[in-house]
Amino acid sequence: MTYQFTIIVPVYNEEENLERVETELSSYIKIATVTTSILFVNDGSSDNSQALIERICERNDAFDYILFKENRGLSAAIKAGFDYVDSELVGYIDSDLQTSPEDFNTLLEHIGSYELVTGVRSNRKDSFVKNMSSKIANGIRRAFTHDGMDDTGCPLKVIKTDYAKRIPMFRGLHRFLPAMIMLQNGRVTQITVQHFPRMAGTAKFGLWNRLLGPLIDCFAYLWMKKKYINYEVSKSSK
Repeated sequence: MTYQFTIIVPVYNEEENLERVETELSSYIKIATVTTSILFVNDGSSDNSQALIERICERNDAFDYILFKENRGLSAAIKAGFDYVDSELVGYIDSDLQTSPEDFNTLLEHIGSYELVTGVRSNRKDSFVKNMSSKIANGIRRAFTHDGMDDTGCPLKVIKTDYAKRIPMFRGLHRFLPAMIMLQNGRVTQITVQHFPRMAGTAKFGLWNRLLGPLIDCFAYLWMKKKYINYEVSKSSK
């Protein structure tokens, strides 16, 4: 079957959440506004996640997976997903399901006019420390990138695949996806989505990952922006 949209699901030690992931994404596929498939990217989990993923994929034709040899981080998992998909559109959602797959339909309503549509989590159900550190980190990032985005950490995005494949990813750059689309002269927008408390498992990011790490990554982005190569072919014999 040819799919128009592939949802990447990065997984790292999420065995407690995967049954619910299967249930919610299977339900979403039935109501998706475009034909949709799921791609798990197992980022070297050390728990029982891979066995569960393989059983899920055996039961569901629209589900596939990639397994890393070792843990390489969220940015690598997203990049691998971008590399492997062949659908016109690609998105991703965290396996903790603090965002709802149903909101992909809301984002898809706008993707025709943009190259990236990202969610903005309303009424976030996170701790005070997590919310404040994310707010500060987003403010710092906006000052560096001028991308105008309020919540690039929101794990709910839809991107035109040809743009996604051209993003030069490195560790931590998943926070800069809108800015990297803008480097390609792509259009970006943000849409309010739902947010829910984590039901199971543990968060993979601490204060360093949410605040200090992104500050350092801003300088990496500025270097990339200065060196980024962008071109358009006007004519070719091939």
